[in-house]
Amino acid sequence: MSDQSSELERQDSSSRPPVPEETPDLHGAFPRLTDSQIEMLDAYGLRRVVEPDEVLIDEGEPSKYFYVVIQGRVGVYDHYHGRRRLIRVHGPRRFIGELSILTRQVEFVTVAALEEGEVLAVPAQRLRALALHEPELGDLILRAFLVRRSLLIDSGAGFRIVGTRTSRDTQRLRSFAVRNRLPHRFLEIERDTLAESLIHQFGISPDDLPIVIVSGHAVLRNPTNAELAEATGLRQRNAKRELVDLIVVGAGPSGLAAAVYGASEGLTTVVLDAVATGGQAATSSRIENYLGFPAGISGAELAERATIQAEKFGARITIPGEARALQRLEGRYTVSAEDDLEIVGRSVIIATGALYRKLDVGRFADFEMTSVYYAATRFEAQQCGQQSVAIVGGGNSAGQAAVFLSQTVPQVYLLLRHGDLHRDMSQYLIDQIDAIPNVEVRYHTEVSELRGDQTLTGLVVENNQTGERETLVVGALFVFIGATPCTSWLVNTIALDQDGFVLTGEYAAAADGDARPQLLESSWPGVFAVGDVRSGSVKRVASAVGEGAMAVRLIEAQFAQDMMNSPSPEQPSSEESLNR
Repeated sequence: MSDQSSELERQDSSSRPPVPEETPDLHGAFPRLTDSQIEMLDAYGLRRVVEPDEVLIDEGEPSKYFYVVIQGRVGVYDHYHGRRRLIRVHGPRRFIGELSILTRQVEFVTVAALEEGEVLAVPAQRLRALALHEPELGDLILRAFLVRRSLLIDSGAGFRIVGTRTSRDTQRLRSFAVRNRLPHRFLEIERDTLAESLIHQFGISPDDLPIVIVSGHAVLRNPTNAELAEATGLRQRNAKRELVDLIVVGAGPSGLAAAVYGASEGLTTVVLDAVATGGQAATSSRIENYLGFPAGISGAELAERATIQAEKFGARITIPGEARALQRLEGRYTVSAEDDLEIVGRSVIIATGALYRKLDVGRFADFEMTSVYYAATRFEAQQCGQQSVAIVGGGNSAGQAAVFLSQTVPQVYLLLRHGDLHRDMSQYLIDQIDAIPNVEVRYHTEVSELRGDQTLTGLVVENNQTGERETLVVGALFVFIGATPCTSWLVNTIALDQDGFVLTGEYAAAADGDARPQLLESSWPGVFAVGDVRSGSVKRVASAVGEGAMAVRLIEAQFAQDMMNSPSPEQPSSEESLNR
């Protein structure tokens, strides 16, 4: 090499900015792989050289590869609005990526090489196979991915929701994104200068708000939840009509358990849910009495783990996918859902849970999208800021909310219409509440009036024994007073009790007359109900999971019996007739 070319190379090298230091490991999010683990991954992928600034993962696109850094360093960027914001740096022996590669969502960040180096590229589908065959390494990767998703959400990376805090559609989109743990950032038009510049840049009128900006350039004007789900890869387009072994309607704990056990037993399984996986359990800040988690686990993380587990075995989850009708014909069942989706199955498990009950008090609807909440997660805590809050209810959900919110708000009022906290709440929560100084329990207390303009500023409460009234200065109201079953789509089909819950077993037999259903089976053979939607169920996560698993076992036994009674090979089966 000549002296002149060497000088040019030195000048080019000196003009580049120095490579940033590697991001320290945070809570096990960025572990280093051992030689043996990298050797194991070598069998699934190929090594290749990367150049400086070469993009490995592109924001807004699904990942094709799982990468391990062998040499050099790579940067993780929030690539937004024409600018890159460096949020992580990874060096040798670290792997890059997060949950999106397992869930088939689009990527929420851009990853590019910071210097010349080498990476091991493992195709995404092979990573999913590795999780089955190499459980120890698969678990290490999954644990890191779960923490990374939480860190990514906290970093403000991902798509942008631009709108006003008081808009119902803005709150709908934000709630959908939070419930599904989609990394995003909310830009409030009244307070954020970037929000104002964006609506001018894209020529957005106030009537178009809210908008969602994906990958810095794709603008969705007041999208439906389904449109946002498709833009982020949460939902893939399905065939309009198909035959499967098992349709699970509802993706709470019981529905996810059914999906895991059904798919792991080789049943072709489709899961539908109107909002998000996890159901009401996913809104619990911490579940402390679930078997196997002595330190507790958040409902969102439990749901996320179960979702990945179900998909690992081949279950397909469609969100949003609200069921609209159930029909049966010749031993087959058709579930019709939104967007003209129809799925035909050999069996159905109904796990639709229940909807939150609302307070019967004047102006309640005025505050429902701005100051009234039915869950207590980090999203709701952030919304409350430094304002005191009131919680109505005396069950475990109310107790968990009181404990969680007490960490961030100055005062929590827990309002009970009766006088016994032990009636509906577990002792461990009562003990915690007793030890928290800024949680005040008000017995025999009911809400009689809501005050405020667009947002809540206070409550008038009344003692239902003495008639004494008082005003509580609060900025948010949390309501945990029970729920009504999500069974409106089942009216005039299977047997329901007087409150709308699904009758099963001997109770379904009594309602139907000639039917002889199994345990958990409805008045229609082959249609089962599990979890909170089932009449007489125990409203606990553990029992819901058990029912979901048990229903699959009963369905398998039923399928086996059907095979014994099936026609001889020369006669066409009903499935063959359907496919013709």
